Amino acid sequence: MPDQPLTSRGAATYQRILDVATQEFAEHGIAGARVERIVAAARTNKAQLYAYFGSKDGLFDAIFFGSLERIMNVVPIDAGDLADWAVRLYDEYLRRPDLIRLATWARLERRPAGHLVDDPDRLDDGKLQAIAEAQAAGLVRQGDPFDVMALVIAMSMAWSPVSNVYAATAQEPTEVHEQRRALLRESVRRAVSAEQP
Repeated sequence: MPDQPLTSRGAATYQRILDVATQEFAEHGIAGARVERIVAAARTNKAQLYAYFGSKDGLFDAIFFGSLERIMNVVPIDAGDLADWAVRLYDEYLRRPDLIRLATWARLERRPAGHLVDDPDRLDDGKLQAIAEAQAAGLVRQGDPFDVMALVIAMSMAWSPVSNVYAATAQEPTEVHEQRRALLRESVRRAVSAEQP
């Protein structure tokens, strides 16, 4: 957000830029996104965009870090029921396919290896602590909490917009999604449960 408070008109412009740019980056990536298309669709100009975000990279960062925070807030972890958490992530990818695409572009264009973001920007401390506590309580199998989290997230993305096998959409029949949710729930439960069947 800009340093100075925005007028209601400025706040509306700021939000239009974010909304349009989210779709532009999700579709075209960081390198392929065009500021000209963003400002035209947002009904503003480059000077306004740069005043708010500094650069195209600054605009991507604002959107990308906002998407990470959204996932944290909309889909909080329940380490006592990681299977349910995986299903809620699946549902969020159906609702907001752009969010997972943004993370994928960041992986492809910025961070091909290691953590997706720098340590100070990581938002997974709470998740890792919750998993460690569930492990200590005997609910989740032993192992590095980060690796457990990564496994559950990867399983939740099996049908996501970036799947290399099949990308699901919200327009598919409800019963198809229910079948996938049931399979995902049971698979995650078996994979991470401290009590093996």
